[in-house]
Amino acid sequence: MRIKSTAWLVLLIVVAACSEKIETKSQDNESPNFVFLFADDQTFESIGALGFDEVHTPNLDRLVNAGTSFTHAYNMGGWNGAICVASRAMIISGSYIWNAKEKSESWNKGDSTALHQTWPRLLEKKGYDTYMTGKWHVEAPADELFSVAKHVRPGMPGDRRNELGTAIKKWEEESGDMKDWNDYMPLGYGRPTGPNDTDWSPTDTLQGGFWEGGKHWSEIVRDDALAFIETAKKKDDPFFMYLAFNATHDPRQAPQRFLDMYPLDSIKVPENFLPEYPYKDDIGNNPGLRDEALAPFPRTEYAVKVHRREYYAILSHMDEQIGLILDALEATGKKENTYIFFGADHGLSVGHHGLIGKQSMFDHSIRIPMMVVGPDIPKGKRLDQDVYLQDIMATSLELAGVDKPDYVQFNSFLDIIKGERSKSYYPETYGAYMDLQRMIRKDGFKLLVYPNINKVLLFDLKNDPKETTDLAEDPQYKDKVQTLFNGLIDLQKKMDDTLDLQAIYDITFNLKNGS
Repeated sequence: MRIKSTAWLVLLIVVAACSEKIETKSQDNESPNFVFLFADDQTFESIGALGFDEVHTPNLDRLVNAGTSFTHAYNMGGWNGAICVASRAMIISGSYIWNAKEKSESWNKGDSTALHQTWPRLLEKKGYDTYMTGKWHVEAPADELFSVAKHVRPGMPGDRRNELGTAIKKWEEESGDMKDWNDYMPLGYGRPTGPNDTDWSPTDTLQGGFWEGGKHWSEIVRDDALAFIETAKKKDDPFFMYLAFNATHDPRQAPQRFLDMYPLDSIKVPENFLPEYPYKDDIGNNPGLRDEALAPFPRTEYAVKVHRREYYAILSHMDEQIGLILDALEATGKKENTYIFFGADHGLSVGHHGLIGKQSMFDHSIRIPMMVVGPDIPKGKRLDQDVYLQDIMATSLELAGVDKPDYVQFNSFLDIIKGERSKSYYPETYGAYMDLQRMIRKDGFKLLVYPNINKVLLFDLKNDPKETTDLAEDPQYKDKVQTLFNGLIDLQKKMDDTLDLQAIYDITFNLKNGS
């Protein structure tokens, strides 16, 4: 009798254990999948369905129509000329810019605790298969953070500086200076001066750059994504795909049929085009800043048109690859339980304000397109609350049922999408570039501060969305300048920003000896 009772007890324990496993697995099956489509250098003015009809983006339009778009999504800036480094460190860590810089330094030292406090690792603990391919540009090793990492790319392809190698480096060491960036670029690349400037061809697969064995890097990201989707459809585990395109970063290369979509005479020059940006502090019109050296000085309308044409072409080429990824995802039957996020690390000037790059606090450089598609996400909805790109990370954690750790500073915007919250989590938007620029955007105005040249700019974004009319010297806006400046100093404290703006504050408001 005792033996039978023991046998029944063992059987009950086994059944209970199996039931627990089955229940756990069933819950895992209900966990949503995530696909993060990540573009590079893509400004908010770049999607047809959002009103920018100069571009051809049928698949990004598809995301706009199938989900919810944030029309005012931002990146905080960067701590060096490669703005993407800070942006990507922020989204992987969930930390604001200056804390993300510290995290980045910890990753670089191999700090295991800091490595575990990252987006893919947090999802992996929840049972997710994590996968990345494409541009990385983060100090942490991608293959240690993700279950699988394929074709991990640098910030951009190598330029001729790598080819010139030892002689160039020796010259720089001896002279204590860097040669002009024009000496490093392929002939004609990025510096069109007229129709006869024909040395550079963005369609020539022998030019290198994004052409690898005749295949474009965007196409390699696509192929990697399709291979993972094929594997994932045979498994029950939830997955997180981090698909990072190098497009639309330069060199802006694409097949000829994409350039043919954009005849040069159809390209518009931005309304706020300038031959030169007037405030020079390593933020423009400076050949030492690589991004700005890609076009001639002073800027010409012809050069800007060529840049924008190639920008649109590489964008449309990337859009086509995204379409194939979306098609494959739909074919698996998993799309119904998948959230798709689209964003870019930051924007790009491409001719606005006399600038070419992204090292500025103007909207064209810090504002991005951002869309969310998935179960219960409203279709065709547009929201104008201020958000940051990096809120995607916190949002995915909420959707996955992961409690947001204290060190994740960005916020989930899921309640905003659902209509449960009407206001932004950020009453002020913050921006920074090295120690050269600071920005606050609040109540429809934007204040820019250039501390090294003692310059402050003020823009009324409602009446002047192109940011062309500086109101800082207008007496009737003196109180607005002071209010925003004080707000910026308070915001610096929240951001752990140690840059001292007191000197330029005193100059701006004619203060002496603290009086």
